[in-house]
Amino acid sequence: MELAALLFVPFLLLLPVVIASGELAAHPGYADTTCGVAEAGAPERREEFDGGRIVDISHYYRDDMPAWESGEGVGEFLRLARSMRNGSDIANFSELRLTAHSGTHVDAPGHVFEHYYDAGFDVDTLDLAVLNGPALLVDVPRDSNITAAVMESLHIPKGVRRVLFRTLNTDRKLMWKKEFDTSYVGFMKDGAQWLVDNTDIKLVGVDYLSVGAFDECIPAHLVFLEKREVILVEALNLEHIIPGIYTLHCLPLRLRGAEGSPARCILIK
Repeated sequence: MELAALLFVPFLLLLPVVIASGELAAHPGYADTTCGVAEAGAPERREEFDGGRIVDISHYYRDDMPAWESGEGVGEFLRLARSMRNGSDIANFSELRLTAHSGTHVDAPGHVFEHYYDAGFDVDTLDLAVLNGPALLVDVPRDSNITAAVMESLHIPKGVRRVLFRTLNTDRKLMWKKEFDTSYVGFMKDGAQWLVDNTDIKLVGVDYLSVGAFDECIPAHLVFLEKREVILVEALNLEHIIPGIYTLHCLPLRLRGAEGSPARCILIK
């Protein structure tokens, strides 16, 4: 049913840098964030693989990545705790320090429901069958948050289980700005309720740090996560991708007890 529904979608698309402490230098992976040609001998960093068949839609982590309600970004999240540089260690060991809802990440029911958190409905309980499979990327009208009227106008067929919503957030490159922006586009409560009541969607992907618009952030989350049937994937990198049907693979870390987790997400054409 899911794949059959997606076959109708092509017709619908016509519708409306880490700085280490002390004497340790920045990791070379964060020395230059431009997208030019790699210097001779430098590792190549790509968004597309296998001739463009595989596209990475997760943001790479950086200290100036936006963080929820912060003007300072994520900050120093990676440091080389033990280094081979001075000869005292036989291997390099880095340490991570960041919230579970940083960058591209998933939300578990315990994120907004205390009883689900206490009962153990964490990211390790999320259904991998939902996180992986055929997915539809749609462009959302750029003049509105995602309301019930907007959801209805998208005409997403029954049977489609995974939808990635590209919005004005991508056009404004909000995930590339250090300061958190409260004017980002997201779901209003009625839009979330319309999706739950009228579609078969079980995975909702968005292009900023929250699926819910700032003024209705928690109400929208409550609607989506109340029945533990919808998985939320937030802060996806949906630039330069043509709307259409893909195979999505999204894998959060197995963090038992955590209500969210960073995730690596890819699309396969």
